[in-house]
Amino acid sequence: MPDTYKTTYEAFRWKVPAQLNIEQLICARWANDPGRIAIRYESDSGQKSSWTYRDLHLAANRLASSLRELGVERGDRVAIVLPQRPITAVAHIALYRLGAIAMPLSILFGTEALAYRFADSEAFAVIADATALAAVRSARPDCVRFVAVAADEAASDYLDPSDQEFDVQDLIDRGHPRFSAVKTLAAEPAQLLYTSGTTGPPKGALIPHRALIGNLPGFVASQNWFPDQASCFWSPADWAWTGGLMDALLPSLYFGQSILAYKGRFSGDTAYDLLERYEISHAFLFPTALKAMLKSDPNPGNNHKLKLRAVMSAGESVGPTLFDWCEESLGLSVNEMFGQTEMNYVVGNCSRYWSTRSGSIGRPYPGHRVAIIDESGLEVPAGTLGEIAVHRNDRHGHPDPVFFIEYWRNLKASEDKFTGEWCRTGDLATKDDEGFFWYAGRSDDMFKAAGYRIGPGEIESCLLQHSDVANVAVVPKPDRDRGNLVKAFVVLSRPEKYTNSDQLEDLKLSLQMQVKQRLAPYEYPKEIEFIESLPMTTSGKVQRAILRQLEQDRALQQQSQPGDVNANLSA
Repeated sequence: MPDTYKTTYEAFRWKVPAQLNIEQLICARWANDPGRIAIRYESDSGQKSSWTYRDLHLAANRLASSLRELGVERGDRVAIVLPQRPITAVAHIALYRLGAIAMPLSILFGTEALAYRFADSEAFAVIADATALAAVRSARPDCVRFVAVAADEAASDYLDPSDQEFDVQDLIDRGHPRFSAVKTLAAEPAQLLYTSGTTGPPKGALIPHRALIGNLPGFVASQNWFPDQASCFWSPADWAWTGGLMDALLPSLYFGQSILAYKGRFSGDTAYDLLERYEISHAFLFPTALKAMLKSDPNPGNNHKLKLRAVMSAGESVGPTLFDWCEESLGLSVNEMFGQTEMNYVVGNCSRYWSTRSGSIGRPYPGHRVAIIDESGLEVPAGTLGEIAVHRNDRHGHPDPVFFIEYWRNLKASEDKFTGEWCRTGDLATKDDEGFFWYAGRSDDMFKAAGYRIGPGEIESCLLQHSDVANVAVVPKPDRDRGNLVKAFVVLSRPEKYTNSDQLEDLKLSLQMQVKQRLAPYEYPKEIEFIESLPMTTSGKVQRAILRQLEQDRALQQQSQPGDVNANLSA
């Protein structure tokens, strides 16, 4: 099949109305079809249900009506601390209809993480899952007027009405079934999404209604022209994060399709079971999920009847090993994608219609002008390492709707994000002569060792090609002579295979030689440490900052031991 990328990219034009509300795009326009299934729900406790678009529409109307009676107004920030379940979609739709700003937060957050976000946003109210109620209560600041709790059973027995705690189902039951949604501009804020905070305090990115439109070209392409022959979408990505919300839930509903909501712990076995039983046709599976599936069953074709037509992956590099396994065992090419909370779904692949390159994050999706720039904001030549940046306007000079508005009450951070009309991502990459982007890592993950500039991404991808490596993170280890050494933290895919230190030492040498032969001699990890798991954010990204700090602390501790210092000096 010929590569249609160039003609598609050049012909694309944005059509964004001045007045727009996400709720109209994802629910109201489908509500007149009484049999159209929106969400198929299952929990690990055995609960199952199906919600039509009409069910969502009526429940959102009732909830919006009750929330308005409780004082929620246009522009108010309302936290949504809910997992994958139908009421999560209902809460979003209700808040959009009110003109309020939805602030999704993970149910995995502890008290400190919740308290920071509640206070920073000056949240007016919280809609929370019953399992998160204790943490919400501990974190609740004075600005939160009330808490609405979603429980699998009646919540009235343990709620405290005197402290303005309500049962979400009661609010829905008593709300009016008709509600007139406020009319919002496309540029008005719809969401407040906090970054994962891998490199500093989380910042709240204010997302406009039009951003959903900005996400659609990438979503369609990365899912091999969704919704063609779609039956049901699924992703284990938390709906509280951009990956789950803007890469799965909202675009699936935009196209009037069904999405699976699963409330439960993820595992490779669970993934195969859900993919098969719900006949999932399209999915977003981040690399850690694919690795779990590979470990659970390397040959799924022998044991499962899967109907996958497309898989998108993002967050970390898929790597050649996973990429090849998906082609051989799942029968499809994974479409890697790149984006950020602030401007999501801007670069990626579409294996159905466009040429792909294993290891590349792809090319700019239609509607987005993306380049590699230097510190001055100038585009760099092909093959030169630089920072991925997205222009405010598309190739035709028209405004790109994908952008966030600003960081919540952080003018300096908002201004620092831009160099002229280029919005910096903080991610490094190179671009080849054919326009494919090759990810090199976060700019703050880069380091120097013996005078060489090191990007962890390429080394990690190389190490992941070894069949016994399940996951890896590369960080600098402080060294008195070289400044830093390259160190790799490695998670084994088959730890039971290595029963003694000699076997692990042989594996270290094998991994080091693999990097030496395939990359550059100065890039091989001079030290490798095997660990059970890597520190991860709740959105599935490796927290290299924690590992960097660990190595810095170890170095300081070693320096404080006189014997060790003298030994180093005498050497």
